[in-house]
Amino acid sequence: MKPLILVVEDNVDLLYNLNLLLKSNNYKPIIAKNGKEAIEILSTLEEIPDLIISDIMMPKMDGYEFFKEISNEPRWNRIPFLFLSARSTPKDIRFGKLLGVDDYLTKPFDEKDLLAILSGRIARNKRISALNNKIDESFSTANLKMKSPIEGQREFYICLFLAFWDDKFGPELNRYFPEEKLFPIPLDNIVNQLFTVVTSIYGHDKITKAEGVLLDIKNLKSRGYLYFDSYPDKKERFGEKQYLIAVIAPSINYFHTLEIKEIFLELSEKIKNKANWNIEKYWKKIYDIMLLDTIKFE
Repeated sequence: MKPLILVVEDNVDLLYNLNLLLKSNNYKPIIAKNGKEAIEILSTLEEIPDLIISDIMMPKMDGYEFFKEISNEPRWNRIPFLFLSARSTPKDIRFGKLLGVDDYLTKPFDEKDLLAILSGRIARNKRISALNNKIDESFSTANLKMKSPIEGQREFYICLFLAFWDDKFGPELNRYFPEEKLFPIPLDNIVNQLFTVVTSIYGHDKITKAEGVLLDIKNLKSRGYLYFDSYPDKKERFGEKQYLIAVIAPSINYFHTLEIKEIFLELSEKIKNKANWNIEKYWKKIYDIMLLDTIKFE
């Protein structure tokens, strides 16, 4: 099946050329002239697009507003999103990426660059979809269950943990917060399942390519944000010590992951440098992100 691409662009000539380019490269394009029209089209589609290409400066609903609408909608916020814009200053590009778009290409653009981005982003999204399917299958067959919540401690549904891969023993839980007895899911089992599933998709030698993955864990009515990284270690089979930093919570949205990733990057540097760090402090940062989000929408 041809990958479905939604193209949102108010320049009729460019829209025509993009339509031809995508069709000639075995993609199936759908076109819209502004964000408002794109939302209407998305609402009627039975098939979710594999990627969205959007201009920024458009009438009725510009690219920024359109991206915000996409990001706030659970049906669409996993779709890779590419800004294709004449706004080409470093400030514009930096702002676009700070919003969380998957890529930013400036006009005029090289067709080969666009096609390479499409291919890479769609392939990554397929791997994440495969991960979600495997997670569902793996956690269901493992028969993991949520324990009943502890009254007055609902915040402890947010769990932060670090696990290392050991060549002899497999994945090993290293640190976690809160205490396992307070958290309603068995963490050792979760760590084993996550490492097993991710390595089955990416392969052990490329596990760190999976960095920054948002997963549904439907069997546990939770979501997880996983970050894989490593540091050199000649004793290990792949010449590196691989590890997973993860947070699991009832609800983690796309915008949460942008802030959580920054926290994980900071934490990962401490792990690589073998510096002291306090897991409760980092858990509190993540908890505050989610608490602030809850207050905003009350």
